[in-house]
Amino acid sequence: MRLCTNRQMRSIDRRTIENYGLSGYELMERAGCRVAETAKQMLGGVAGKAIAVACGKGNNGGDGFVAARYLHLWGARVTCHALARKTAVSGDAARHLERLEEAGLSPAFRPDGPLDLSDRTPALIIDALLGTGTKGPPRVPYESAIAEINLSPSPVLSVDTPSGLAPGCGYPQSRPTADWTCVRADHTLAIGLMKVDLATFPGRSWCGSVDVADIGFPERAVEAEGLYLSMPERSEMAGLVPVHLPDDHKGSRGRVAIVAGSAGMAGSATLASRAALRGGAGMVMLGSPANLMDALAARHTEVMLRSLPETDGGSLSLEAGPGIESLLSWADVLAIGPGLTRHEETSSLVRRVVMNSERPVVIDADGVNAFSGYADDLSGPRPEMIMTPHVFELSRLTNVAVEEIEANRAAVARQTAGSLQVTLVLKGAASLVASPCGKVSVNPTGNPGMATAGSGDVLTGIIAALLAQGLGAWDAARLGVYLHGLAGDLGAEAMGTHSLVAGDLIDHLPGAFLKIGEGPATP
Repeated sequence: MRLCTNRQMRSIDRRTIENYGLSGYELMERAGCRVAETAKQMLGGVAGKAIAVACGKGNNGGDGFVAARYLHLWGARVTCHALARKTAVSGDAARHLERLEEAGLSPAFRPDGPLDLSDRTPALIIDALLGTGTKGPPRVPYESAIAEINLSPSPVLSVDTPSGLAPGCGYPQSRPTADWTCVRADHTLAIGLMKVDLATFPGRSWCGSVDVADIGFPERAVEAEGLYLSMPERSEMAGLVPVHLPDDHKGSRGRVAIVAGSAGMAGSATLASRAALRGGAGMVMLGSPANLMDALAARHTEVMLRSLPETDGGSLSLEAGPGIESLLSWADVLAIGPGLTRHEETSSLVRRVVMNSERPVVIDADGVNAFSGYADDLSGPRPEMIMTPHVFELSRLTNVAVEEIEANRAAVARQTAGSLQVTLVLKGAASLVASPCGKVSVNPTGNPGMATAGSGDVLTGIIAALLAQGLGAWDAARLGVYLHGLAGDLGAEAMGTHSLVAGDLIDHLPGAFLKIGEGPATP
């Protein structure tokens, strides 16, 4: 599914009006009609049912006026509330307001509020107060209107975006409902295209379920915008799952070499290795410091182990280089980084191994940290490379402040992937996958319970396994992130989010493969 920013949506809208003969008035008519149809679907019919439509003075309110007209004509008991003076409504919205009044329904104009839903509890509230141009917290009278909507027991349908949604609106957690600065929608109908703010946080926590209303934007008008954001759907991910043929053997299923672990960090190596096997790899060989071998041997039955030289501190030393080269000569893919530490000698080893690798590489955790201050070394032709940093690791790698990354996650991930020519997985809520050619995928799966130690190690193993089974870096990263999040969602369904641990993600990975489908029956 294609995603767009609010700026891109405005550009597509303007291009459609200027170049393709569709007026803003007609586009508003179509949008409002789709809102009314969605309300009808939500309620299983609208005749005789009370529906409250809350409108602002702009185009979002205009969509609300159109929806109110259709619902009124279809027999609903509609009350329309306009939080503006009638004279403040202009342009296409004003024309549709006239049509609403001609149809026999006059809005209650309350420029100073309140919204006043107290006389009855409607079957549905349609939120058409504020659109995608919101900046900063809502002002009077919208703040009190948002509070009243959130306090109502009625379900809420938001038009295009929940009113008040902006970068600073926060999350609907512990504060009283009346203090929330954004409408908490049960369903949001995105107009024209899915907005990236609905697919990422904080928007994902406010919008409820989301559908997209096709209002007839010409495909050429959309293509001209050069959209680079997308969100994978389950059917697309099912088509990427590697096909296992009847005559496959362990060697043909992909061989993954993992370099991970240090004193006290055997768990990272274990999680990454187990996840690679559960991700479908035929063979996994784990290279770790010698001090971990007894502990790892007790934990692993399917993973092959390779003891490597270590520093006095129990991390890998430069002398481990030849042993890792031997692993690489055997493997199809290398995964490196989980639990290695930021020891100077170990970091130097990581850089040497990665830059000399003739195999695709997945770099995580301390593997990413090893390139802090050495990012320029990644330039130049080499096999495919996937880096999987969280925001703090990306900050160290790029010297971009954490706050700036969090405020511009997609833009920073895209710029970094392009400049380093790597496929970049920026972990977090929601995780992003950025390609060297400028594409960015926003992952729709996952939950807060996955914010637990070792979760990233599991992701590393899954991606490495998919890469070893023949997927390219872009597809392996997207499918890996999707499966990782879906396994977390299945774990949360089974045990809640509070008690979820990284090992649970591995245990639920088979269920994630089954849920999206095992892929096509033939290659």
